[in-house]
Amino acid sequence: MTPLILGLAGPELSAEERAFFAECDPAGFILFRRNVVDRTQVRRLTDDLRLLSGRADVPILIDQEGGRVARMQPPIWPAFPPGAAFGPLYDRAPISAIEAMLASAQAIGAVLAEAGITVDCLPLLDVAQPGAHDIIGDRALVAEPMQVAALGRATIDGLARAGVVAVVKHIPGHGRALVDSHLELPVVDASADALETDLLPFRALARAPMAMTAHVVYRAWDPERCASLSPIVIGDIIRGQIGFDGLLMSDDLGMRALGGDYGARAGGVIAAGCDVALHCSGDMAEMIACVQGVGAISDQARERLDRAMATVAGGGDGSDHDMLAARRDALLALA
Repeated sequence: MTPLILGLAGPELSAEERAFFAECDPAGFILFRRNVVDRTQVRRLTDDLRLLSGRADVPILIDQEGGRVARMQPPIWPAFPPGAAFGPLYDRAPISAIEAMLASAQAIGAVLAEAGITVDCLPLLDVAQPGAHDIIGDRALVAEPMQVAALGRATIDGLARAGVVAVVKHIPGHGRALVDSHLELPVVDASADALETDLLPFRALARAPMAMTAHVVYRAWDPERCASLSPIVIGDIIRGQIGFDGLLMSDDLGMRALGGDYGARAGGVIAAGCDVALHCSGDMAEMIACVQGVGAISDQARERLDRAMATVAGGGDGSDHDMLAARRDALLALA
């Protein structure tokens, strides 16, 4: 297995893609709007990916956050609110906000599960900061870290109840970025003490099954490399201070925050400590370069992948436990 999660060019697998994916055996796949047409087509595509991989539990990812980031859209699929919509309700009635978030996430998960999609790149645990770039904006839950954690926990649990694995992002926090990492490299000058605020939601949810790194430089930790490429940030902060031991994937290798060729990008994030690298465009030449830049997936990364996918085995068993956990975390956030 190759430590890559790869995109597809269109709504069905081409003969070239079939041969390429069969040979390189990527750890998983990710879908975008170019890959989704209607319910029948998406289910056929995800079934094809499972059959091609030979794994019933192969991760098939999508960004279905609600609000402006939703790959599956009306009128075929329902619209869901962005994360920020739950903040005002939390201020008035925290338990109601937790219940609403749990229900929204479970409904998103049900839509994805029907389509055969098994992983949602949600929730964002980025703590909103005044003056930051709008790339996070209303995608962020709230500005108070423990409220972010409480709503994030409800999101993870709601998705799990529908049989969908959650990916917390963008670890260790994208909320201070002043530029869009899709277009250029953000550099955060905050002190290590100030960055503790950003770490709190990730630390509270350190047992999440999967996480996605931020292509952001944090001068207090590593002034030379963004988190996705930094052994210091991944080893000392994400695995160390936060205590995250789930599957760690990079953000998209195609973002302009990163430089160099695609083989160097893919190899760089794996060498830094990511378990898998994410490449989204579906461009064949770029994907070939990514494969050439990495070796086989490590035993530890494969164990983390299997463990993450096993968290939803049975399609939502333990929903009562998840509900209680969400309520418990809401109360802890108020303490």
